[in-house]
Amino acid sequence: MEAKMSQFFGSVSDFFTGADHIPWCDRDVIAGCEREIAEAEKASSDELLSECIMRLSWALVHSRQPEDVQRGIAMLEASVSGTTSPLQLREQLYLLAVGYYRSGDYTKSRDLVERCLRIAPDWRQALTLEKTIEDRITKDGIIGIGIAVTAVGLLAGGLAAALSRKK
Repeated sequence: MEAKMSQFFGSVSDFFTGADHIPWCDRDVIAGCEREIAEAEKASSDELLSECIMRLSWALVHSRQPEDVQRGIAMLEASVSGTTSPLQLREQLYLLAVGYYRSGDYTKSRDLVERCLRIAPDWRQALTLEKTIEDRITKDGIIGIGIAVTAVGLLAGGLAAALSRKK
């Protein structure tokens, strides 16, 4: 019983704080990935450079800084069109979905996750992100409805008060 109560209060807390289970990345990791890219460019290995760019893209879309997330999205969008490997496309689409989720574009994020799941229907990370996006859309809808109902209630109360003063 105590475990169920704890789970209930945890889910209520998550609802109001907007908690999700997508990891965050700090600037130190991003800086390290940028150094890796500089070293890979000197080595003249396209495969190594591609791997380093994917790591940097991952770090950027998982950043807490909106400008980093936008930079990661731009890098990924530029690379998606030239991707021939289904596995690499799946990874890029997933990271794009994370980036759009972090930037608040839940519709675009959901579309990208759906494309990702067409490539790999049982991929757990994508399924988890899809649920996270749906939960966020639902939460935002509930909050929007609550705001609208409150506004209508305040308006009705104001009108009722104004009418009662006229009498």
